[in-house]
Amino acid sequence: MIANCVAGGFSRYALAVKIVEVNVMSKIKAAQLAAQTQHDIELLTPLLAARPDQTPEMRDILDVLGQVHKKITKVKNPPALVNRLVNYIRVRSSAGKLHYPRDQEALLIDLSVIGQKAGWNGLYMADFSDKSQFYSIFEPMPRH
Repeated sequence: MIANCVAGGFSRYALAVKIVEVNVMSKIKAAQLAAQTQHDIELLTPLLAARPDQTPEMRDILDVLGQVHKKITKVKNPPALVNRLVNYIRVRSSAGKLHYPRDQEALLIDLSVIGQKAGWNGLYMADFSDKSQFYSIFEPMPRH
């Protein structure tokens, strides 16, 4: 690749600058996605916590939302984490027969749009109903 770029008129220095520029841009995009995810979670969490139907599924969803909010800025691939979050919420909601009003559904759709940026990487070998995928082995996992 470097030989092709050098032959095509790019110097090695220009190529190195371009690589650094691409890396910086991808980090900026990841930070923006993480910030948008945190904002959506901050809006969604109190809405879900105020619901009268605090089933075990709803409490699990609230636990996972808090965990993702805490970890989203530290992970290497934020869209993949958001994708797993949305899939987890959908599976747990289906199991608990939970339905969402428009404002909550709009926030879930916004999160799913962020998660779509992960492509298939966030889905590989994932058990969508497993809460432990959001916790490290050293963190206590609340059980409801």
